Amino acid sequence: MARGDGAEQYSATSLLPVKPLSADGVKIEKKRRKPLSVCSKLCYAVGGAPYQITGSALGFFLQIYLLDVAQLDPFYASIILFVGRAWDAVTDPCVGFLVSRTKWTRFGRMMPWVLLSTPFAVTCYFLIWYVPAVEQGKVLWYLVFYCLFQSLQTCFHVPYSSFTMFISDDQKERDSATAYRMTVEVLGSVVGTAIQGQIVGGATTPCIPTEYDLDRDGNGTQPVEERNSLNGRHEAYMIASGVICAIYVLCATILFVGVKEQKDISQKKAKPITFCQGLRLVMGHGPYVKLVLGFLFISLAFMLMEGNFALFLTYALDHREDFQNILLVIMLSGTISIPFWQWFLTRFGKKTAVYLGITWAVPFMILMVCIKSNLVISYMVSVATGASVAVAFLLPWSMLPDVVDDFKLKNPDIRGYEAIFFSFYVFFTKFASGVSLGISTLSLDFAGYVSRGCYQPESVILTLKVLVSPVPVALIAIGLLILKTYPIDEEKRKSNRKLLQELLDTEDSESETTALGSVV
Repeated sequence: MARGDGAEQYSATSLLPVKPLSADGVKIEKKRRKPLSVCSKLCYAVGGAPYQITGSALGFFLQIYLLDVAQLDPFYASIILFVGRAWDAVTDPCVGFLVSRTKWTRFGRMMPWVLLSTPFAVTCYFLIWYVPAVEQGKVLWYLVFYCLFQSLQTCFHVPYSSFTMFISDDQKERDSATAYRMTVEVLGSVVGTAIQGQIVGGATTPCIPTEYDLDRDGNGTQPVEERNSLNGRHEAYMIASGVICAIYVLCATILFVGVKEQKDISQKKAKPITFCQGLRLVMGHGPYVKLVLGFLFISLAFMLMEGNFALFLTYALDHREDFQNILLVIMLSGTISIPFWQWFLTRFGKKTAVYLGITWAVPFMILMVCIKSNLVISYMVSVATGASVAVAFLLPWSMLPDVVDDFKLKNPDIRGYEAIFFSFYVFFTKFASGVSLGISTLSLDFAGYVSRGCYQPESVILTLKVLVSPVPVALIAIGLLILKTYPIDEEKRKSNRKLLQELLDTEDSESETTALGSVV
């Protein structure tokens, strides 16, 4: 008779293995996941583009849009930017918790969130860039639709970010898919910057001479077609938003068609954890806290630069006609350098890549505010800075799965928490971004910012310089010091990968043994 050892059966008349049968005669095979195809990785990566396309457009252009096109007071613009980002941050852990409680459907557990949120998100995004005719309701208009869009995009991005843990069990495959994703996301930032910058840059916003301008150039004549030019600027922003909305829908469709969410059938069923339990779990895991805090300061530095860079180029360096091209160069440089950093982190380790890649930008941040306005040097600085932007994009999402694996080894009986780890990371970075944008815009108000002014007072120029250089450099230094204490180095990561694979193999064997028991 055949005999079972938990993995295979052997025929009494042959040494050839015979696949075990379940009670209904179906063959039981050890679950082996095929390596991800290049097509699957590309489709997965494309799903990350909408978040970066809209994020780069909003990050680089929303502040200057609210101030110079919608003509809002800097105080109200700071409220919109802060409340919108803060609200967005609050929704991240809430959506992460709801995603973790979502039942499996025929489309998966994450995909329904992506599908249902997309049409509403693109509608709200389009309305952000529309200037309502009612003057008194502008602030409320932008606040409502900015918050709605951020909430709906969270319903897309948190489940999508959690896909990393469900597209493969193999850490190398996940790292490879993450590299694809980061490349496409940085490319998405290029696309967003290019679309918004080139379309909007083609329509010149007329500046209004002020007393400061008269003292500077002695010319107080306003452009003859000022109103028509401003209306053209409105239309340019709407055209750009329409193009971005179409790309958003296309990317969501490719993600749905090309990626299959894998259900871990070897995973033991566990009682769902509550929101407070999930919060205590993630915040009680030391490596996660150190990783999040470190990248929180680093992300805050780059977000502060991103939010004020267009104004800095326009007024401090007087690159009014070229700022959109300089922003595009930064994003292109980041995209091109992603493959290099992916090779570097696999060769020298992720922590080394963080130290080298992030500190690379510091000398150029300092140089940017020390030199006089020079277009060629500005482009050179942009190329160099883009390499560090790539690291800021790639490394957090490459290191987060390592933290989740470490948590899984220390808490093997706790399941369904992956989305909570990713959502809380996004929560902290977005909240910090909201605080930074709100404070920076408010600082410009206190410094005497003049909406649509041809020039700005020296106090505004000094404030912009501080916001794009000394403050980000200090934040980067703090972030790198925190990451120095991050315990998961290459040796620890490889050890965790080996132990996790043994854990998965043990669970597979237990599943097969249970199935064999039903035969007897």
